[in-house]
Amino acid sequence: MFAIVEIAGLQYKVGQDQKLYVNRLAGEVGDTVSFTNVLMTVNGSISIGAPAVEGITVDAEILTHLKGDKVIVFKKKRRKGYQKKNGHRQYLTQIRITGITGFPAVEKSEKRLSENSDKASVTPDTNSGADSETVNFSEDHELNYNLKKHGLSASKDNREKLVSLGSEYRDSSGKSELTHADVANLIQENISEFKVKS
Repeated sequence: MFAIVEIAGLQYKVGQDQKLYVNRLAGEVGDTVSFTNVLMTVNGSISIGAPAVEGITVDAEILTHLKGDKVIVFKKKRRKGYQKKNGHRQYLTQIRITGITGFPAVEKSEKRLSENSDKASVTPDTNSGADSETVNFSEDHELNYNLKKHGLSASKDNREKLVSLGSEYRDSSGKSELTHADVANLIQENISEFKVKS
């Protein structure tokens, strides 16, 4: 799940618990800020705003205020004896995304999960491959989610490696679908074959 949101005049792709630097925001360290100008969301399905998606809010926490790296602004006119050198450091704020809220299907999915858990407590676990627990290897955001959980880079190479390992595991185990627990075990067993997030 991720969203494209406008923050302080710039657009960012954000996900849960992501940290990023944005132009200076009003507020103190520790304050919570909300952004409602969400241009697109991906949560199983894609929603594109016109210009913003209705009812979706991105919440974040201010971690620190700081200045960016120095940028040199140098001007010169040749053969005129004119040159000026100035430095600039942009005022920035580091924030952490605490949640993306307002999806209409949240209550329905929570209800379905609670019904599944009630059914599992009464009957044997014959539905371990339910849609809510399985991993769709054709969706990049699901692969990225599992990679980031283990501190790995969400790169194309890592996604392709995970798809390859998943295919081999399905062939050897006879399973048609893998759960998040299966994928987590695969990553742990082959952690050295992935690129770590830089």
